[in-house]
Amino acid sequence: MTESIRPGQATIRSSDSKGQRVDALALADSQGRDFLRNADPTLARLIDSMPNFRPRGWTTALPRLDAFGTLIFQVIGQQLSVSATRTILSRVEQKFGGRLPTPAELLAADPQALRASGMSNRKGATLRAVAERFVDGRLSDEAFARMTDAEVESALTAVPGIGPWTARGFLIVALDRPDVLLTGDLALRRAVERAYGFDHSPTDAEMLELAERWRPYRSLAVSYLFASEFEAPSTT
Repeated sequence: MTESIRPGQATIRSSDSKGQRVDALALADSQGRDFLRNADPTLARLIDSMPNFRPRGWTTALPRLDAFGTLIFQVIGQQLSVSATRTILSRVEQKFGGRLPTPAELLAADPQALRASGMSNRKGATLRAVAERFVDGRLSDEAFARMTDAEVESALTAVPGIGPWTARGFLIVALDRPDVLLTGDLALRRAVERAYGFDHSPTDAEMLELAERWRPYRSLAVSYLFASEFEAPSTT
């Protein structure tokens, strides 16, 4: 998804072939792992304990997602498990002929079609607000590709129902941005508490201080910590 891997700036899609993109991401991950091993002994132990871990392996169970599709996934997933999110996502696909809707198709659909998939009225309203911004051009794959991380977060959190957790997840899933930290994620806090020996759930300030040593590869560090929490990393 990225043409180049550098903090704060990346593109949503590369014109390179799929194989070239995979190679580029593998190289970036290799460089990131080397950096994190040297920067943080705790992460070094986690990384070495999961030699076959693929940071993006879990996405293979998802349909191919563009920016709007990723936001459907992110909004559905608010306060839900990954398995529950995938179930609702599959039901939405069924409502639209086996694929996720385009922004125009979602706006044209009966809101009850989303409600019947298991999505709340609030999430349905959020997705309609997102779709409106895609249709009128305020949001697009191309626009996101030009934005910095902060600009993406600002554009998305301007939509009612989208907060920092959703926006930062979008940065990781849709844009492959390498330096994103999900400070408010409860599973990540649990992983940090366990891995680093906190006697309490770390605060935002503690998370930010700890993660400074991971820059510019905080996204990769987060992936390993999530894997350690769920104890089910994707492997080759």
